[in-house]
Amino acid sequence: MYKLILLAAALTPLFAAGELSGRRAPGFSLVDLNLNYHDIQDLRGRVVLVEIMRTDCPQCQLLAKNIEKLKVKFGPKVAVLSIVTPPDTQATVKGFIAQHSITSPILFDCGQVAASYLKLDMRKPELHVPHLFLIDAQGMIRNDFAYNEQTQPILLGDGLSAEVEKLLAPRPAAPQKKATK
Repeated sequence: MYKLILLAAALTPLFAAGELSGRRAPGFSLVDLNLNYHDIQDLRGRVVLVEIMRTDCPQCQLLAKNIEKLKVKFGPKVAVLSIVTPPDTQATVKGFIAQHSITSPILFDCGQVAASYLKLDMRKPELHVPHLFLIDAQGMIRNDFAYNEQTQPILLGDGLSAEVEKLLAPRPAAPQKKATK
């Protein structure tokens, strides 16, 4: 029994909400390769995956393949927006899309949207990728995953599908207050 408790305690941080969760998703409107704007507000009512990535990042490439599988599984219930910052260019994004058969838009950011999602500032200026944000239908960040050894099973394995299913599950109705006389 003691070993089971220790195992559960060790796994809890793996599936707990990330440090950047539990807040309203910052709004943005960014352009894609075809110069179409994508506004996150237009996706309210759906689960949204916002991925901060780079096209030359090996883990980002693996995550992109996993996200494409999720898109097939969940269809229009889930929207995906991938965001790149310089030094990525139209040419690197075009090559990435072709090489990995990406069907969701990859958006160009000067760094401000990534900074707002990752809460970057002068004390914490580094942009580490990939970083995935899971946003519920009400526009709240419910979880986020920075790539590391602990999050690898979620980002690159089946764990991401389970995380999305949690967001799609119907929420229990709030208890109604009894009328007082």
